[in-house]
Amino acid sequence: MENLVFLKLGGSLITDKLRPHTPRLKTLKDLASQIASARIADPNLLLLLGHGSGSFGHVVAKKYKTREGLPPPFYKKRGGEQEGNYWRGFSEVWHEADALNQFVMSALREANIPAMAMPPSSSVVARDGQVATWNLDPIRSALSKGIVPVVYGDVVFDEVRGGTILSTEDLFMHLAREMRPQRILLAGIEDGVYADFPVRKQQVKRVTPGSFKKVRASIGSSAGTDVTGGMQSKVQQMVELVKSTSGLTIQIFSGLNSGNVQKALLGKELGTLIEPD
Repeated sequence: MENLVFLKLGGSLITDKLRPHTPRLKTLKDLASQIASARIADPNLLLLLGHGSGSFGHVVAKKYKTREGLPPPFYKKRGGEQEGNYWRGFSEVWHEADALNQFVMSALREANIPAMAMPPSSSVVARDGQVATWNLDPIRSALSKGIVPVVYGDVVFDEVRGGTILSTEDLFMHLAREMRPQRILLAGIEDGVYADFPVRKQQVKRVTPGSFKKVRASIGSSAGTDVTGGMQSKVQQMVELVKSTSGLTIQIFSGLNSGNVQKALLGKELGTLIEPD
């Protein structure tokens, strides 16, 4: 689809990752307003929105080790507890992810953005931590009708692990290969990628598969609980994606700075650009 853009609102941006179950409601309202303004300014913009789980899903996911998987038998001992407790945790992670999504969807609705949540837990089956099957027809139909489809980090059933968590980046990896967006925008709280994190004096303006090796070790991780790997893991995934998807560029930038999300949606280069060599 021409003019297709993926935008992720990071968990650290829309929640307080140091305080469990705490959405940043004013930030969500502002972000939704910026998205609405960008859609008005560029009527041809096709937008697929994703968001992280922040202080909602990550906390309970760490407690139950949900990303690692939940293999049978159902009552096998694991960490001194019956595995049934971990499946209970699986459902708790689902509940937390859904709860945050409700805040996101409410903010979009208040900004008069026609949006529909497409929960991965109800449509994706994974195989050893990667998307195996996903019927994308509803997402494509939504985009063709001017509706913004919304995906988010969520639990999914897994043919190998029993169950696991797929991050928004995991989902974007699959979606990008199938739908070929022009750009992926990752809005968080950092101004971009730093070569000296957490000092933050050496921002990297451009990352390629070749240069990533030089900065990988110093990129750092998340300031709060993040079971899906933090910044280093996210950058590595995006580097792999630009290698395999022709014509794709990816930006990592701060969504806290005034108007940045709107500017990025309308084509301004912000933060760190990830592109092929």
